Amino acid sequence: MTVCEFRPGLEGIPAAQSSISYVDGQKGILEYRGIRIEELAEKSTFLETAYLLIWGELPNKQELEAFEHEIRYHRRLKYRIRDMMKCFPESGHPMDALQASAAALGLFYSRRDLHNPVYIRDAVVRLMATIPTMVAAFQLMRQGNDPVKPRDDLDYSGNFLYMLNEKEPDPLAAKIFDICLILHVEHTMNASTFSARVTASTLTDPYAVVASAVGTLGGPLHGGANEEVIQMLEEIGSVKNVRPYVDGLLERKAKIMGFGHRVYKVKDPRATILQNLAEQLFEKFGYDKYYEIAQEMERVVAEKLSGKGIYPNVDFYSGLVYRKMGIPTDLFTPIFAIARVAGWLAHWKEQLAENRIFRPTQVYNGRHEVSYLPIDQR
Repeated sequence: MTVCEFRPGLEGIPAAQSSISYVDGQKGILEYRGIRIEELAEKSTFLETAYLLIWGELPNKQELEAFEHEIRYHRRLKYRIRDMMKCFPESGHPMDALQASAAALGLFYSRRDLHNPVYIRDAVVRLMATIPTMVAAFQLMRQGNDPVKPRDDLDYSGNFLYMLNEKEPDPLAAKIFDICLILHVEHTMNASTFSARVTASTLTDPYAVVASAVGTLGGPLHGGANEEVIQMLEEIGSVKNVRPYVDGLLERKAKIMGFGHRVYKVKDPRATILQNLAEQLFEKFGYDKYYEIAQEMERVVAEKLSGKGIYPNVDFYSGLVYRKMGIPTDLFTPIFAIARVAGWLAHWKEQLAENRIFRPTQVYNGRHEVSYLPIDQR
């Protein structure tokens, strides 16, 4: 009998072959289809980057305009989904509302024509167009308000910020938000992407694929970490409290939220870009005292843990960016999902190309040959 090596969390075990994104954790490199993240953040838009990931190449002008047009005119939700969302409890987390809403979308479009390129494109457009509308709609509904209708004259990021506040966003804020989506759209075989590929391998519909990935993303060890970073900074309260706070965490061997990564052993390149974006927002819209705390925390953690490859990850500065835009803390992870939907769909499409259902093995460590004990003897 062959004894399989057990690695908790499947660490270091390849789960798929993929040409979608690449990470070099030692050098701090992240590429989408071979293009460095720094170049895409500077030159591209979120929808262009999404197209690149899903269809493998940058679109030409006509292809991009057609894709943007399709997204723009599929943003509205069916009234039955809106009515369903109005029944959600106001105290529910937006990620739970998003997961339920994404799954419900499949009730209307569950036909599984997975070999039809038209079906695949329609599903991509429908999910990318409606997920932001769902997030914004639930935010307003839980406050007792009707959702704001999408505006066809606004681009992807500007329209989401408009639906969230019923106010046309500042151009700088909209541009920075779009870059944030680029930074969050894809990151190799992370937990939610693995979840998406496992679900996709059963040949279920893409709405179930996205719903399963949303559920995985919601955990505090994955997408939910950026919410906890803000809570941590608020708890620290001032720069002088940073060092004793970090010392206390290290003594308890507790996790420092926003630091460390299973892949990166240097500063996450997305964190560097996000820090720069935060500074642009502060310059225009005013300073945030929690940024000073974050900077001091980065210095203290580097002093104590850089030898172990513990540096800020994407979650550390993203919350400060969203906070300056006036976005509620519990919407940070749903915004992560708005971006990551494109990455999940790229992996869904790639999985379908050479599909084999996931069926890993296990290392059994239970008992054998146990006799059944009648209930009156237990």
